[in-house]
Amino acid sequence: MYTSVNAFLEDCRQESELTLKVLDKLTDESLKQAVSEAQPRTLGELAWHLVGSYGAFLKGASLQMECPDLSKQPASAAEIVKTYRKIHDIASSALKEQWTDAKLQEKLVLFGFIDTTYGGVLQTLIRHQIHHRGQMTILMRQAGLVAPGIYGPNEEETAAMRAARANK
Repeated sequence: MYTSVNAFLEDCRQESELTLKVLDKLTDESLKQAVSEAQPRTLGELAWHLVGSYGAFLKGASLQMECPDLSKQPASAAEIVKTYRKIHDIASSALKEQWTDAKLQEKLVLFGFIDTTYGGVLQTLIRHQIHHRGQMTILMRQAGLVAPGIYGPNEEETAAMRAARANK
């Protein structure tokens, strides 16, 4: 649970950089990759959901912020990345200006049914990003893309490190 706005902002900055490593690898064609026929949610929909989650969670917790229009998912991976960066910056600035460390301990009911605190909302936002980022890496593989290493090297990075060690 976050007890400091600055601690959240630092964690959020780091996690957003990791999310951008994933988003930056997407191609316009890969956005169409679906989970399965039974579960037709696409990679593009997941990416756009990550963009929208900033506004949903933070506006749901009464943070005042001017969000870009998120009503229609762009067909361009570059536009998704651009909007993700923008909304992350808007949310970070709004949090710095409007919330205090003391506010993070206050209780609220998020979305009308989740009993939490403002610090809990921030924690859920980060975990939500991590959860969907993981789903996206699987769909990236299905779409023929190389998913970047996040908390450690990916398969290709590991193979390159092993080869480098073997050649020494």
